[in-house]
Amino acid sequence: MVPKEKTYYDVLGVNDTASAEEIKGAFKKLARKHHPDAGGNEEVFKEVSEAYETLSDEAKRDEYDTLLRYGAFAGASGGPQSWGSRGQQGNWRTVTDYGDMGAWSSIFERMASGEGAFGTDWEFPSRKAKGREVQATLEVTFEEAFSGTEKLVTIKTGEGEPQQMEVKVPAGAVDGGKLRYKGKGGEGERGGERGDLVIATKIKPHALFSRKGANVLLDLPVSIAEAALGAQIVVPAPDGTKVKLRVPAATQDGAVLVIKGKGAPRVKKEGSGDLKVKVCIVVPKTLNEEQTEALKKFMDADDATALRQNF
Repeated sequence: MVPKEKTYYDVLGVNDTASAEEIKGAFKKLARKHHPDAGGNEEVFKEVSEAYETLSDEAKRDEYDTLLRYGAFAGASGGPQSWGSRGQQGNWRTVTDYGDMGAWSSIFERMASGEGAFGTDWEFPSRKAKGREVQATLEVTFEEAFSGTEKLVTIKTGEGEPQQMEVKVPAGAVDGGKLRYKGKGGEGERGGERGDLVIATKIKPHALFSRKGANVLLDLPVSIAEAALGAQIVVPAPDGTKVKLRVPAATQDGAVLVIKGKGAPRVKKEGSGDLKVKVCIVVPKTLNEEQTEALKKFMDADDATALRQNF
């Protein structure tokens, strides 16, 4: 509400004979200065809006001027006196003594509620707003993510026709990794800059390999004899080469053997990850006669009870 010691004319800085254009001009100047979005004082802005709401409407201004003339505000520079006026005998009288209260109700309600002048034809300089971030997913093969690739993709930002752009997937890209393109997202508001485009890479499953960061994982089937006696096994590497791997004697199922530097390139660092080979001991589903006899001899010579000594 407007402070009691001021009238609406005082708030806008005009006299009570000001024209409609003068009132409008004063309001625009003060509103721009005090609008919260422009860093102004919100309370002062409300006062200015309240004053303009009344004085910009001819009928409301006439009602307000009548209140001032009859002393409902205790004079042009004084505050409200219970929305009434002192009679000649010194008794307080309400505005209803001067006429039908219905004629005054709308202006009272407006002033009491503190409604502003929203909905008029004035405008404020609004802050610029950056456009929204647009997100998309790009599916690539294991090999494309490992070695890097370039793909032509279609992006829908929400404004106008879909756009095509070349996306460079770096060597060593990870599943869920994000590629950010500044200024390729949604359009800004009120002259603001465009938002960003963020493309997440999704790596398709591979028949042999999987990824954990820059490390590449491989499950290696190993026979019982190879695990027990040890072996040299040639394994595939994700870069397309072959690597000779030594499986030590007495290797247990689930053991992980590491080949250094044979993983994927590190996107943000130098070098590559490792190739981690997990040993998976495979028990044959069928045995020929020779294998059966050999395993029987092995079982006769083996102290299997030692494996279950804690049972």
